[in-house]
Amino acid sequence: MILLTDTQRDRLLANGRDRDQDHIPVVKFFNPFGAGVWLATELDEDGDIMFGLADIGYPELGSWSLNELRSIRLPFGMGIERDLLFTGDFPISVWAKAARETGSIRDAERLLYRSGRLPGGTRPDAEPRRS
Repeated sequence: MILLTDTQRDRLLANGRDRDQDHIPVVKFFNPFGAGVWLATELDEDGDIMFGLADIGYPELGSWSLNELRSIRLPFGMGIERDLLFTGDFPISVWAKAARETGSIRDAERLLYRSGRLPGGTRPDAEPRRS
């Protein structure tokens, strides 16, 4: 499987040049056989070092190597996959908070999408209250 489309690569590189933002994840990688989920928001100019939220037992913000993800060999000749349906929708800070509260990126995804609520009980489409 191709881990990054050209469009995703371009978006990640652009985000990498603008690091002072709370970017929305561009791509989600996952281990189809067990633990391991990565939400990438940025890619360094070297085309290898990514930044985002990684969960290989506990979710944390940090960097990892795209080439190392590509080199992982799983049973039946499979490797790390890209979630073709992933849209991101929330800034990485929201993902990180939800993942820490729930204990994993996968549980955070259920919280954010299935319940329609963000951490703290707010809805993503709710308008701010005016006093």
